[in-house]
Amino acid sequence: MGAVTISPATVLAPMAGVTDTVFRRFIRNLGGCGLIMTEFTSADGVLRAKDQKAKRYLHFYEDEHPISAQLFGSDPRVMAEAAKIVEGLGFDLVDLNLGCPAKKVVKCNGGSGLLRDLPRIGGIFEAVRKAVTIPFTVKFRAGWNDEEIVCVELAKMAEDCGLCAVALHARTREQGYSGNARWEWIAAVKDAVKIPVIGNGDIRTPEDACAMVAATGCDAVMIGRTAPANPWIFRQIEQYCAGNQYDHPSEFDRYEMIRTYFRMLIEEELPDATGKMKQFASWFTHGVPGGAGLRKAIYESRSAPEILTRVEEFFEARLAVGAGALTRDV
Repeated sequence: MGAVTISPATVLAPMAGVTDTVFRRFIRNLGGCGLIMTEFTSADGVLRAKDQKAKRYLHFYEDEHPISAQLFGSDPRVMAEAAKIVEGLGFDLVDLNLGCPAKKVVKCNGGSGLLRDLPRIGGIFEAVRKAVTIPFTVKFRAGWNDEEIVCVELAKMAEDCGLCAVALHARTREQGYSGNARWEWIAAVKDAVKIPVIGNGDIRTPEDACAMVAATGCDAVMIGRTAPANPWIFRQIEQYCAGNQYDHPSEFDRYEMIRTYFRMLIEEELPDATGKMKQFASWFTHGVPGGAGLRKAIYESRSAPEILTRVEEFFEARLAVGAGALTRDV
């Protein structure tokens, strides 16, 4: 995408409350992800010197490259100034969010709310493109609803304005995250433009990723909600593309994964580390025998170190009982 090579051709989707610096580095360390993205960040917030949330969202480490900063907003001038700041911070790419369906964002004419105002989007495209030299991309939904599908027109406009790639979440704003993603919309966008097209929506397994590429011809795939539930998905996709098979994590692998992520949260000293642990516990322990009891212990804990202790006690007890079986899995 522009001067940045994305290899493997997989992207961690920007997710509010999920893709902070800890989770991004966690995914990067597990391997297989070609590009990571920040949580979507208010362009207005970036311009406000005292906006601590925006500063936290745009904090990253050198081992996160290549990394894209995703911005949302509706004022071309503000978006352009925010993009300049992002470029100055050292991000490899800047991305415009036209996909978020949240009411509070749409109400401010941000995210997918802009899908009903293509001239305004065109103004943002032109202003940001003139303001920065790093690759500029956009992530959008197919349209406001089934009667207002604008993805092909929007992709063509992005190409005409000099954007380096487009990413389509193949649902409408009205759908939110319900129903099925319509991959045929991704195929239509791919047919309409020459710049790279990233497909997003309903990739839950490595087989799904390959099926999307086969069905749409897209140049890369973007993984969102599957990543917190299965952080190995990127590595598995890379393995599957190389040889039609991939590793399945053992219970010991899952223990190591949870402990590593929770330790990273504690080391980063995030103000909401305890809340993050409780949020991720339901994803990380899904499918673990006895996981309900572990989740209960985590939810009842009052500090991050206490949560880590509960995790270690739970898995060490299981390892002690099933040491032979678990050793064979590793």
